[in-house]
Amino acid sequence: MSRVWEIPVHDSTRVRDVRVAAREASALAALDRDRTAAAELVGTELATNLLKHAGGGRMVLNLVDGPDAGAPSVQLCSLDHGPGMADVGAALRDGYSTVEASLGAGLGSCRRTANAFRLYSAAGRGTVATARIDRAPVRRTAADDTMPVGGITVALGQAADSGDAWGWARSGSLLTLLLADGLGHGGKAAHASTAAVEELHRAGHLPPVELLRRLNETLRRTRGAAVAVAQVDTDRLELRFAGVGNIGARLRTADGWTSLVSHPGIVGAYFPAQVPLRRAPWGPDGLLVLHSDGLPSRWSPPDDRRLLTHDPTVVAATVLRDAGSPARPVRDDTSVAVLAPDRRTSAHDSRL
Repeated sequence: MSRVWEIPVHDSTRVRDVRVAAREASALAALDRDRTAAAELVGTELATNLLKHAGGGRMVLNLVDGPDAGAPSVQLCSLDHGPGMADVGAALRDGYSTVEASLGAGLGSCRRTANAFRLYSAAGRGTVATARIDRAPVRRTAADDTMPVGGITVALGQAADSGDAWGWARSGSLLTLLLADGLGHGGKAAHASTAAVEELHRAGHLPPVELLRRLNETLRRTRGAAVAVAQVDTDRLELRFAGVGNIGARLRTADGWTSLVSHPGIVGAYFPAQVPLRRAPWGPDGLLVLHSDGLPSRWSPPDDRRLLTHDPTVVAATVLRDAGSPARPVRDDTSVAVLAPDRRTSAHDSRL
């Protein structure tokens, strides 16, 4: 699912562009008319808020693995470096507004309409909002729609296709996250990374090294990719990691951040004879960030404890936002994927 819609929002004409992108993404995800309307509404509200409250920002739309196997969802992310929100809880209540002549129902309507809606804001640093629109209607009685994985993908030069892709699969007690960076850019790179994610859906039960070897055979029909696999055994509370190529990985535990190193090579072309497997305990403080080399090599992991306990999609989008700027635009396709323990995040993350 390499299709990307990235839209800078700095004037009112781009709000329509976001709405059109939401409609296009919904069509590719095979959403029905009602869920398509939901995606358009959420996109319009988030883009409008960027103009009203943040002085502009950008919208990123991706197709992602939803909670139902084989059914993609539309993910909408709003990123800005604006003043931030003083009271997130108040901003999500209907009728709240800091702008005259506003109904103040924008974020509240997003929360009701999306299958999952999350918001993170820090004073002076900006706001990240993420929404997921599934094929299924909103489950009004669901306690929480939070998933333990999340990610975001952008393409070099705001191209339509990214050479990066990420996906996840669950098999019994195993939860597997994969991030692939197809060689080069454009359609052929996207074909390689998408093939890796599709194979993950068929073989998510395999241990990381075995899965990489299987991917090596699958990707021989493509130009190849750098691939990293992280797998959590929720029964044994253990994380297993293996990677081939230039996928970065940072693991946070109670002791702080550490890097997990992939082995040099290319899956589907120059596969190493031996692939090291890294094991680590996986507890309630665990957090794993995978990223392609589009992220600056010296990016700093977040240190805001409030962010670190947020939904994984919010963490991924915030890492992407804070690693770049208009003065330092991304120089490659870029993906960030995050794996976290199963948990509720905070009151304003969940659907009540």
